Amino acid sequence: MSAKIYYDKDADLNLLKGKKVAIIGYGIQGRGQGLNLRDSGVDVIVSELPGTPNYEMAIKDGFKPVAATDAAQEADIIQILTQDHLQATIYEKQIAPHLKKGKSLCFSHGFNIHFGYIKPAPEIDVFMVAPKGPGALVRSQFVEGGGVPCLVAIKQNASGKALEIGLAYAKAIGGTRAGVIETTFKEETETDLFGEQAVLCGGLSELITAGFDTLVNAGYQPEMAYFECLHEVKLIVDAMFVSGISGMYKRVSDTAEYGGYSRGSRVVTAETREEMKKMLEEIVSGKFAKEWMDENKQGCPNFKKMRETCQQHPIESTGEKLRKMMEFINKK
Repeated sequence: MSAKIYYDKDADLNLLKGKKVAIIGYGIQGRGQGLNLRDSGVDVIVSELPGTPNYEMAIKDGFKPVAATDAAQEADIIQILTQDHLQATIYEKQIAPHLKKGKSLCFSHGFNIHFGYIKPAPEIDVFMVAPKGPGALVRSQFVEGGGVPCLVAIKQNASGKALEIGLAYAKAIGGTRAGVIETTFKEETETDLFGEQAVLCGGLSELITAGFDTLVNAGYQPEMAYFECLHEVKLIVDAMFVSGISGMYKRVSDTAEYGGYSRGSRVVTAETREEMKKMLEEIVSGKFAKEWMDENKQGCPNFKKMRETCQQHPIESTGEKLRKMMEFINKK
C-alpha cells in the first residue's frame, strides 16, 4: 500500500495562530525548526541550559532561552528535541507537571513514546513531525524556498485535531513544500534505529574499517587504503542520493559495475542478512532500547570504551593527515 503524502495545500498554518510552541533543546534539530517556525509567524519559546554553546546560539539567534519548566508552562505545543536518553527525565520533572487538556506534545523521533519511557496523560495530543535531514539542511532549504521531506505520526488524538496540528507544524518548518509522509511512532522508531545500526552508522563504518584493515594488512600503504575505502565513499553515496543504486552504477566504469554485481554479495552474505534480522528483532522487542537506557544509567562505560577504540584506529590518524591536503574540505 502506498504511503499517504501531504503537501502545502493539505496543511493550514492558521491552526498555529494564537499558539505558542516550545522548543526543548536548541541543538541539531532545535535550531532549524525553531528559526523556521518563527519565520512562519509562529510564536516560539526556546529552552536550553545556561552556559552551553546551544544556549549562546539561541541568544545570538534572537531568542531568550528559559528553563524547560517555564517553557512547558507557557507553551501550547511542546516539541522535545533533546537526546533520547535525556527526554524521559526532562519530561517527568519539568514538562509533565505543566501539561493540561488542550496542550500537545511533539517529537521528531519516536523512541521514548514507542518504548514507553514517556507516557503522556490521555487528554494530551501526541504527534511526531520528523524531518528526514539534519537541522542545518531543514534551515537552509527553508531559507532557499524549499523544504526537507518529513514524517508525521499520531499517537494520541485527544483534541480530534492532532493530525491537522501536526501538518500545520510540518508546514511551518517547510516540510509540506517537499512532502510529508504519514507513518506511525512504531514504524519510524524501528526503521530509524535499524538504519542507523545495520547500514548508516554501524554497517557502513565496519565495512569501511574492514576494507582498510584488509588492504593495510596485505602490505598496501594506509594512504591508498584510506582513499579507496573511505574517501571515495562520498562519490558513490552522492550518486546514490541523486539517482538511486542503479543510477550510481551508470556513473561508474563497467569494470566497477561488474565487480559490484559479482562480488558485493560475498561481503553481505546470507549470514550477514540473518544478523540484520536479529538486530531488527532486538529493536522491535525493546532489547536495544533497554540496553541503551541502562548504559546511560551506569555512566556509559561500554559506550566510552567503544568510542575510544574507534578514535584510536589507524584509519583516523591516516585520514586526519590526508584531509589536511584537501583545501576543498578545509574551506567548509
